[in-house]
Amino acid sequence: MDKLLDAVAGLVYLVSPEKIQAIASRVRGTNAYKAATALNGVVGTPIATGAIDQLIEAWRATTVSAAELASMLLAARHVLSKAMADQSAELVWTGPTTPFVAARRTEQALLQVINAANATLFLTSFVAYDVSSIVKALNAANARGVVVSMLLESSQDHGGSVSIDGIGKMRSLVPAARLYAWHNKVDPFSNGRVHAKVAVADETMCFITSANLTGYAMDRNMEAGVLVTGGSIPRLLEMHLRSLVDTNVIAIASGEPLGREAGSFD
Repeated sequence: MDKLLDAVAGLVYLVSPEKIQAIASRVRGTNAYKAATALNGVVGTPIATGAIDQLIEAWRATTVSAAELASMLLAARHVLSKAMADQSAELVWTGPTTPFVAARRTEQALLQVINAANATLFLTSFVAYDVSSIVKALNAANARGVVVSMLLESSQDHGGSVSIDGIGKMRSLVPAARLYAWHNKVDPFSNGRVHAKVAVADETMCFITSANLTGYAMDRNMEAGVLVTGGSIPRLLEMHLRSLVDTNVIAIASGEPLGREAGSFD
């Protein structure tokens, strides 16, 4: 049965909803051993034809009826369509480009997340400096009532691994932001670093990237990422960051002026 389910999933990813409707209609009028004839010519590409062949082969190894298989195809297509409508993902790229692939730039994607925030915004980065456009957007978010939180790697003077005090610098540039550090490092993370680079707004949009919050990452480095809108990933990411605060894995960086309870994300 697993092979049949995989074949159904593979086919619905490849062809349009209209084609799946046509395939399901033909499946209802045939059986596993006559399906090759019944489905001949229903799709037009070699890849889709191969997927049809895999479907037929997997069907023959089961006792699934024609009506059941038709329903499986339609249900899988409906779930896929709903998932695609609820969540979208865009490629983000900074660096050399080619004429074959269109992608958003890192700075554009990050600013989109920041500007979309209405209530909460959480960013993480190894280092942060020389990002005037990002600083401006963060201060604007604070001004419209967004709770801006940032997790950065601590400097060597504060138990971290970077030579510059990115947290202190960001504190002066975005004074209303809540700045966190990872000090509670239990085994096996005792020598760990804040290498995650993400931004998430209101549990509805997130940017996952290789880029630090630096001018070079925004303009010159070769960086890749994904901008995700809707679906479960932004919600799960924000829930995870919130939980790191609530369980005191990360805490307000030393010297941070508190406007709210340090252990609470909200």
